[in-house]
Amino acid sequence: MVSGPISRRLLLGGLAALAVTTAACTSPSTPSGTARKTLDVGATLEPATLDPTMSDAASIPQLLLYNVYETLVKLDSDGKIKPLLAQRWDVSSDGTEYRFSLDRGAKFASGAAVDAKAVVAGIERMRTSASATIKSQLAPIDTVTADDSSTVVVKLKKPSNSWLYSMTSTPGMIVDPAVTDMATKPMGSGPFSYSTWTKGDSITLTKNINYWGTPGRFDEVTFRYYVEPNAMIAAMLAGDLDIISNLQAPQSLSQFSDASRFSIVEGTTTGEVTMGFNHKNPALANLKVRQAICYAIDRKALLNTVWAGHGQLIGSHASPTEPYFEDLSSTYPYDPAKAKALLAEAGVTNLNLRFRVPVTKYATDSATFVQSQLKDVGISTTIEQLDFARWYTEVFQKGDYDMTIVAHVEPRDLVKWADPKYYWHNDNPELQKLVADADAGTPDDYVRLMKQAAKLLADDAAADWLFLLPNLVVTTSQITGIGANATSLSFDLTTIASR
Repeated sequence: MVSGPISRRLLLGGLAALAVTTAACTSPSTPSGTARKTLDVGATLEPATLDPTMSDAASIPQLLLYNVYETLVKLDSDGKIKPLLAQRWDVSSDGTEYRFSLDRGAKFASGAAVDAKAVVAGIERMRTSASATIKSQLAPIDTVTADDSSTVVVKLKKPSNSWLYSMTSTPGMIVDPAVTDMATKPMGSGPFSYSTWTKGDSITLTKNINYWGTPGRFDEVTFRYYVEPNAMIAAMLAGDLDIISNLQAPQSLSQFSDASRFSIVEGTTTGEVTMGFNHKNPALANLKVRQAICYAIDRKALLNTVWAGHGQLIGSHASPTEPYFEDLSSTYPYDPAKAKALLAEAGVTNLNLRFRVPVTKYATDSATFVQSQLKDVGISTTIEQLDFARWYTEVFQKGDYDMTIVAHVEPRDLVKWADPKYYWHNDNPELQKLVADADAGTPDDYVRLMKQAAKLLADDAAADWLFLLPNLVVTTSQITGIGANATSLSFDLTTIASR
């Protein structure tokens, strides 16, 4: 997905930065005399729709995953799969049949039971959705049936190491069967219910008072969308915010050094800031040209300049919370002389590339840095900044670009590189076989072969992985429960509390 950010999704685009209002932690008393607890969450990318079957934007699961929609299983802060709607699951000896035992107390916000029939309907809805990404993630499924009211049986066409992991994210969202319009009226079984959407401003969730599990700790949560990260920083310093999650201006971190007012949590994300090449461009289809570009970029200097040194160099499409991660950042060390030599060997001169990036700080600042360094080795670029909706349509969907930069935030999305139809148009049969064999093999095979796939991507200079976005969280002393690592696309409200 992309984060606008891609990841599942694609895209987060700019990882959504989140902020929470201190003053909002308690609001005027309700008629019963009890104080309502509210939370304001600021984010950088407002979704164009709330229907995840119509868009891969990571801003949708950021808002809805685990909060409004629940899944059979979920990811914890360590990237481990844990029960949610399913109390347990059993796997056949050949790895092709999964039997999920549902929590009998689970209910949708409407009051209807989350029974096996509803879960089957939810999975089938996702399997037939308009999202090619979701369809591909659920492609291993052969049949989904209800064995009884609390048992769901999923049969796979062949063993798959990835499909259950996919079920922790958007493809696994179980929608109330009564919902006909996911775009504007989402409803699931989570601790919060969708309330209102003021376009261009905010989306509000309210506490699901009939929630079947541990109740949400806030009566109302409002996601407020900001274009400018500095606006959220100013609000935080003014005492109007409780949290900034995924700080989009790391250079400002020193402003929150007063430990009596603020806490800073720094961890990892799954957001690989990827400088993607369009492999349909004849020049970029040339390995030596791609290698030259990688040698031309001083990624450590870029990280220090663009993200104040926060984050880490990675070298391929993997992050530390993924089981196959290896540090491959030294594959193409900064060497402009080598870059020039490779371009000469390739016979490429006067190369001018269309560099189309979404208007997110990490992308625009990185593009400016890259443009300068490529110029030093004889490559010209024309930078065009696009709002994320336009970037999604023209670059991601239509492939109208030469180079771009976006954070791919969906966990374990290296597999996207094995799809030649994906917007990079990377067609490598060796990689495709490695990914397929990894998915169908044993858990040990999966890790071993995916490591090989990551190394192959790096050696092939399929892209230039500039850095991994850090999870930079600033909170007031009143907020607790923020995990250091962002392992899923969800801004999980279920872990957050206020003192």
